[in-house]
Amino acid sequence: MHKNTEETEFTIFDTETTGLDPESGDRIIEIAAIRFKADKNLGVFQTLVNPKRPVSQGAFLVNRISQEMLSTAPTIEKVLPKFMDFISGSCLCAYNAPFDMGFLRSELKLIGSCFDDSTVVVDILAMARKLLPGLERHALCFVAENLGIKNQQQHRAFSDVEITLGVFKKLNSVLKEKGIVDFVTFASIFGINPGLLDDSSNRKIAKIQEAIEEGRKIRIRYLSGSDAAVSEREVMPKEIKQENKRNYLIGFCCLRNDERTFRIDGILDINTV
Repeated sequence: MHKNTEETEFTIFDTETTGLDPESGDRIIEIAAIRFKADKNLGVFQTLVNPKRPVSQGAFLVNRISQEMLSTAPTIEKVLPKFMDFISGSCLCAYNAPFDMGFLRSELKLIGSCFDDSTVVVDILAMARKLLPGLERHALCFVAENLGIKNQQQHRAFSDVEITLGVFKKLNSVLKEKGIVDFVTFASIFGINPGLLDDSSNRKIAKIQEAIEEGRKIRIRYLSGSDAAVSEREVMPKEIKQENKRNYLIGFCCLRNDERTFRIDGILDINTV
């Protein structure tokens, strides 16, 4: 796995669909992606997809992709193998990734395949929410405008990918300023792979539990959820608790001279003092 985000190849992708729910039979009608590393674009992928079913009126009003436009487009059976080859070996990213991944997984299942869960998937919406907590909303167009990105959102896959790429690069610059450049740390904060997140969380919890048993302090670097500030803290850990499927460290914070609660997924690294 790559050591830092500058060495990592990323692919940002977006889909347009017949509706909002793949479980109800909605299908992908357009898919687009840009693959890049640091400031170098490595390739683009863009195609309409014939879904073999009608496009809902609601979807058409958003993306303006008509039935006629799709009649001569390739089917998903031809598109997906090429797309999976295009993203192979990269970190896959999308804005509101669970939505697009839901459709991607559904389409793969329909052609008798499945998604390789060793591929790290990152949600750029989660990046925006974590790093821009003061924004009143985090819709792609609103975040892009806030970050000074002028592209107008057209609700077509490739234009949305271009805007998302601009947002990603701006947010990644914020991370660099905070000293967050390690890829594993990056993926543990913004990734949506359950196995990856559980593994990262379990490693942190094991270190904390060991410190609790030995009665030792820990030194943590922490990304605050309230203002996105990164701080270093010395903490005497007291316990780990789980609430609403999130893990928390409770301990005495020497910086604040008070008992504090820290989200485990906000802890960037841990060292025993």
